[in-house]
Amino acid sequence: MQLKTNNLKSITKYKICSLIVLLCSIIPMTAQESPAIEDVNEKAVATQDSITPQEPVVQEVKPFERKKIDGVAAVIGEHVLLDSDIDIAYEQLKSEGVSVESVSRCQLAGSLFENKLYAHHAVQDSIIIADAEIDARVDQQISVMTQQLGTTEKVLKFYKKDNMVEFRRELFDINKSNVLSDRMRSKIVESVEITPEEVRQYFDNIPKDSLPQFGTELELAQIVIEPEVPEENVQEVLDRLNQYRTDVLENGSSFATKAVLYTQDYGSRPNGGKYTLKRTDPFVKEFKDAAFSLQEGEISEPFKTTFGYHILMVEKIRGQEVDVRHILLKPEPTTKSIGEAKKMIDSIRARIVANELDFKEAAREFSDEKETKEDGGQLINPTTGDTRFELTKIDPILYDQVSKLKKGEVSLVITDEDRQGQQKFKIITVLDRHDEHIADYVKDYTKIQELALRKKQIDAITKWQEEKINETYIKVNGEYRNCDYNGNWLKKEK
Repeated sequence: MQLKTNNLKSITKYKICSLIVLLCSIIPMTAQESPAIEDVNEKAVATQDSITPQEPVVQEVKPFERKKIDGVAAVIGEHVLLDSDIDIAYEQLKSEGVSVESVSRCQLAGSLFENKLYAHHAVQDSIIIADAEIDARVDQQISVMTQQLGTTEKVLKFYKKDNMVEFRRELFDINKSNVLSDRMRSKIVESVEITPEEVRQYFDNIPKDSLPQFGTELELAQIVIEPEVPEENVQEVLDRLNQYRTDVLENGSSFATKAVLYTQDYGSRPNGGKYTLKRTDPFVKEFKDAAFSLQEGEISEPFKTTFGYHILMVEKIRGQEVDVRHILLKPEPTTKSIGEAKKMIDSIRARIVANELDFKEAAREFSDEKETKEDGGQLINPTTGDTRFELTKIDPILYDQVSKLKKGEVSLVITDEDRQGQQKFKIITVLDRHDEHIADYVKDYTKIQELALRKKQIDAITKWQEEKINETYIKVNGEYRNCDYNGNWLKKEK
């Protein structure tokens, strides 16, 4: 989508700044936080010629090396932003494939200032983040890092940390600041709503020669056939889970060790199958029902979710939060059942192409995808909530299958995998096709409403930011005092 008005450009600019903050927040970086101070030295040098031990020397003690401590770019409330934080933010943007040619150091600093301002006022507004929630995020991050680099020792070496305790502490502080910032942003815009009249006014204020242009969009439906899993394979999984459960309860085996060895939930495997969750967390219902129905130390009977079969142990209950460990096993289909599923989808497609069967009727009768079955296989765009998919934003593999389809045509059979890695087959049809066009108020109301709401949210955030900058202790140092920021971070009189 190409936006041509100043208002639409401001929305795009806001999204870029948000992306910068998000990218910098999800990748670990060195950061320090301390109470606000009246005078911050831009550079400091820590020196010490030697260390005199209190106890007899057992091994050689090397003299302290001279090290330059980071200059402080700014202090926002109780948060300190270092020069190195901005350096690392640049590197992380480049590592994520983001072009930094159009992103100045001043722009990046301003975005990080905003992040610290949100986090500071989240604390002032009594937004509480449980330590367990942050611990879970840190566990997941370290797990991903370890999978990528091979061992925890390599992780520490890569991030130049001496030990895991120090590294976890830094990750904890960074994650807590980021979560506070996110919650504060959400709180600012949670009450912002848009009326149909405001949408109309927003659209009418766009010059006719500057209306946004929307790319080609498709409305899609699909039929999914999943290979059946034989009952004997299911029973084998249940028997294994029951054996693990017995070993823990009767023989004193470690549940965490068994999870490391056997669970097929590879995200939680390095942590011994551990999750910390609240009732509001986005886990499947069956999993949460088991987690909140047991006492500490109890282990559930095997139960089924869309992911497979689990046993779950409650490790610790803390008010509304619970620490659990689980073991997941997935029964596999046989080669025979996979072949039968492929034969079935081929037959369904042939009948639809021969006009012997309507696509939507076939979806209601044969599709194994519960979420779309009753709607005749029609897909809902999870990003927008409507039925249209912008062609340029469709998954590249799917794009190759549907980009050239005309309305009513059916794709070839597509071999796919679900989120559990199970093979399945599907066919897709184009229910309707909306070619590239200039925005139309009636046809594109949902998208125009989204743009109008976004602008109103940005206005609310801008107003909040202006007010909070004025009432918050802020000190900007060195080269960053020469920047032209969107916000009045230097508190210059207007």
